[in-house]
Amino acid sequence: MAQDILQFVLFGAVLVALAIPLGAYMARVFAGEASFLRWLERPIFTAAGIRPEQGQHWSAYALALVAFNLAGFALLFLILRFQHLLPWNPLGLPGLSGHLAFNTAISFVTNTNWQSYGGETTMSYLSQMAGLTTQNFVSAASGMAVAAAVARGLASKQLRTIGNFWADMVRATLYVLLPISIVLALLLVWQGVPQTLDTSLTATTLEGAEQTIAIGPVAGQIAIKQLGTNGGGFFNVNSSHPFENPTAIANLLEVLAILVIPVAFCFTYGRMVGDRRQGRALFAAMGILFVVGLGAIYASEIQPNPLYPANVVAADGNMEGKEVRLGVGNSALWAEVTTAASNGSVNSMHDSFSPLGGMVAMLNMQLGEVIFGGVGVGLTGMLLLVIVTVFLAGLMVGRTPEYLGKKIEAREIKLAALTLLVMPIGVLAFSALSLVVGTGQSAVLNQGPHGLTELLYAYSSATGNNGSAFAGLTANVDWHNTFLGLAMLLGRFGYIIPILAISGSLAAKRTAPASAGTFPTHGPVFVTLLVATILIVGALTFLPVLALGPIAEHLSIAAGQSF
Repeated sequence: MAQDILQFVLFGAVLVALAIPLGAYMARVFAGEASFLRWLERPIFTAAGIRPEQGQHWSAYALALVAFNLAGFALLFLILRFQHLLPWNPLGLPGLSGHLAFNTAISFVTNTNWQSYGGETTMSYLSQMAGLTTQNFVSAASGMAVAAAVARGLASKQLRTIGNFWADMVRATLYVLLPISIVLALLLVWQGVPQTLDTSLTATTLEGAEQTIAIGPVAGQIAIKQLGTNGGGFFNVNSSHPFENPTAIANLLEVLAILVIPVAFCFTYGRMVGDRRQGRALFAAMGILFVVGLGAIYASEIQPNPLYPANVVAADGNMEGKEVRLGVGNSALWAEVTTAASNGSVNSMHDSFSPLGGMVAMLNMQLGEVIFGGVGVGLTGMLLLVIVTVFLAGLMVGRTPEYLGKKIEAREIKLAALTLLVMPIGVLAFSALSLVVGTGQSAVLNQGPHGLTELLYAYSSATGNNGSAFAGLTANVDWHNTFLGLAMLLGRFGYIIPILAISGSLAAKRTAPASAGTFPTHGPVFVTLLVATILIVGALTFLPVLALGPIAEHLSIAAGQSF
């Protein structure tokens, strides 16, 4: 236990040490000050007709974002649907069904990477590389562009523009995602992750039988899937597979890669709005929620399953569904990281976690993926809750709420409040529909509260644009492929468009100087209020259904009943 805690502390220290300079660097990138790749940037701008100095109104920025993602969806859908007619398909895999291609295309375009399929048995190399890996880059870059635009809008003084989407996306890809992914991919190859166009290798088992093991261009996809908080695995079991996550060093590299950009964005934001204290306050709020969640998952998983006889209880706690080489500590850390960020990779099976451990992972997503969240969009989701918190603080002190010197008025509050409906609709409404429709309910493996948790987790993961799977749900059916796809769209654009609208509205406003009555938004009081707001909103929304699912299962297990 002491070794695990020491590991958590060292992980946090390394993460922050990497994130602070990266945050400063990204602020320079989005300001157009990074120039070492200007020789490559300029031809791209020229060929695409991009004029980076030409700012866009928030509506034009949002339209460009939606149009680009729509085009990406159409292209990826066609690649997946007709992969049997395209090259680089050495196993001769058939094209995906219409509903699976629809679900998968939406999944990767929205940076969710929910997978209703087994990668090595479903996707051709062309689909993996030209289709899925490409979207891993551009969907992450889209989220980073939105965060940069929002920061500009909040920092602007009576301007009608919030930047240029095309320039922001190109710079995010060229200066941040691509170079770091190349380095990370090489490090993963060093650790034993395959990167080849060969189809398989043959191994001889201890019994003398021959086993065919799938390989392929894995390292390149794993690097960007983690760095861009995408999470979709090359193999069906994701980062539990030894070819995706072969060593303790690879495990550390990947778990750091998941969080480094979301954490760095807190410091990028502070620099872009001209007040680093604001970024540190957001980091503190996210960090508190992260540490509490990690502690809760670890405390739950370090306890043995009470249903096991005393003579078969593992000394290290609940090891069901976990890699022996990783243990409870690394499994709990990864589960917290991957659900706090908008990343769907797993190195253990959440379906085998204790009820409360699985509940915390699910609650991380139900809070709106604001505990660092996805690259860029996690920050913007938190800023929406900052606006709600500022409004509540304004009510308490009897003043018009302000943030960064901008008055928060009815338009901004309505838009921010609108986003609070995204998770309830995507999780509760769609799960309820699935329960009352036979095709949705029949895909659930377990009965009772555990079966409810399996369904809730799937729609929490989809709406939160997380992508991790709880297991136990047969998602590759028409109903779930369709409604999980709709949940992903709602979770992605239901947050992005309102925050862009708020950013554009605040950009055009005059900045008022701070006065004695101004409520500071960078101190411990505001951080506490922000954390409380997040937890209260989440509890009011999801506590009743959590009581019927994981909480009821926990109490049942304590009474000797399993599901």
